[in-house]
Amino acid sequence: MKILITGASSGIGKDMAKLLAKKGNEIIIVARDENRLNETKKELEKRGAEVISIAADLSKEENCKEIHKKVQNVDILINNAGFGDCGNFTKTDLDKEIKMINTNIVAYHILTKLYLTDMKKRNSGKILNVASIAGFMPGPLMATYYATKAYVVRLSEGIREELKKEKSKVQISILCPGPVKTNFDEVANVKFKIRQADSMKVAKYAIKKLKQGKFYIVPGLDVKFAKLGAKLFPANLVSKVTYMVQKRKLGGDRD
Repeated sequence: MKILITGASSGIGKDMAKLLAKKGNEIIIVARDENRLNETKKELEKRGAEVISIAADLSKEENCKEIHKKVQNVDILINNAGFGDCGNFTKTDLDKEIKMINTNIVAYHILTKLYLTDMKKRNSGKILNVASIAGFMPGPLMATYYATKAYVVRLSEGIREELKKEKSKVQISILCPGPVKTNFDEVANVKFKIRQADSMKVAKYAIKKLKQGKFYIVPGLDVKFAKLGAKLFPANLVSKVTYMVQKRKLGGDRD
């Protein structure tokens, strides 16, 4: 089985790679940090998998297209690369936000489209798009990040219905965790003051549900309730609650 995982040098991506790295599987890991990527490659090879590492910045469109040219006949695509930022929309860094949009949206869009086209021709394959519970609600003080995850959710939901109507055997799923213990908060300039899930536990749950053919993969009862609340309550109320949560992350002094 050939598996392509982006954002695989740390966090959930790395943990999913560990779980899928076994004899007979070929794992292609992609990330920007070449040093971390090489360390991950060594770890995975010890588990018996054949591993190829590709150091690439997925915020650049041409790199996404080049990966597709290099890596063909993928059985499972896991779009996991992404990052966030926190602060008042008028005060956050525009260049960082553009890079976030390119990584969290454009890269997902390109890779999903190219590999889905291949999979549909074969009538087999799985795609896991790593979104977030943030994709179901407005996100004041993290407006851009929440918006990028909403794009991933809606794109995947639309594709799922198309595949159903075509009676395709290709599967698409979305992973929607809450806060997870990774280096996300360092990159996003936040410090979570609420419970963060263990990255490996989230990865195990994700792989299990992916194999079961689940579309919405939402780890944790609290996160499931948050998803339900976002659906049942008015957006302005959800937005107020989200604002208070984000304000706590910032410590009240950086918005």
